[in-house]
Amino acid sequence: MRVFGKNVVKEILNGKKKVSLIYLSDNFNDRGILDKINDRNILIKRLSKRDMDKLSDGKHQGIIAEVEDYKYYDENKMFSNLSDNPFIVILDHIEDPHNFGAIIRTCEAALVSYVIIPKDRCVKVNATVEKTSAGAIENVKIVMVTNLNNTIRKLKEHGVWVVGTAMEGSVNYTEIDYSMPVALVLGNEGAGMSTLVKKNCDFLASIPMRGKVNSLNASVAAGIMIYEVVRRRS
Repeated sequence: MRVFGKNVVKEILNGKKKVSLIYLSDNFNDRGILDKINDRNILIKRLSKRDMDKLSDGKHQGIIAEVEDYKYYDENKMFSNLSDNPFIVILDHIEDPHNFGAIIRTCEAALVSYVIIPKDRCVKVNATVEKTSAGAIENVKIVMVTNLNNTIRKLKEHGVWVVGTAMEGSVNYTEIDYSMPVALVLGNEGAGMSTLVKKNCDFLASIPMRGKVNSLNASVAAGIMIYEVVRRRS
């Protein structure tokens, strides 16, 4: 996988992920990053800005790295290592990589225990997600599961309460007690949560809308909900 941007590559260099090659622009001179590259004896290839632009779809900041594909955290291992009071975020078919990356960044800042995504009809970890997360994805346990509803049922068997986000049939998001073991479900950008996932939730929460537009960007809504959990647990 090819990733780009100073923060993303810096986080990767600080970790254990295998890096096979790093492309640098002719004028790249960030001494801290260069020292990390040299310490790990990673092959460097210098390119012109024009050639660098051809290798990435976004702002590469003069550095692009060829790295091994992201390794998702094992579901069975997650259940074996659940803490007494976990905070889990479940993404019900998020499709926009920018939303996914932004949500991951918030999850990392809030010390979310695990992020769960379905295998099908959901954006996967890619270069855009890595870039948008500003490298935070390297510090978050993302679990990809075959059947989201089966995983939700298993979480409930382990004493985790499931809170979904929905506009109808819900209560104000501030009225729920998040001090318990909790999994927060965030729905698809357009359709929201699927019907079966909604039925499997213990609570449905909504964020009050006072303007003429009745929805928030998925990553913004996620930030509000995630930090309400943090606030109630502090």
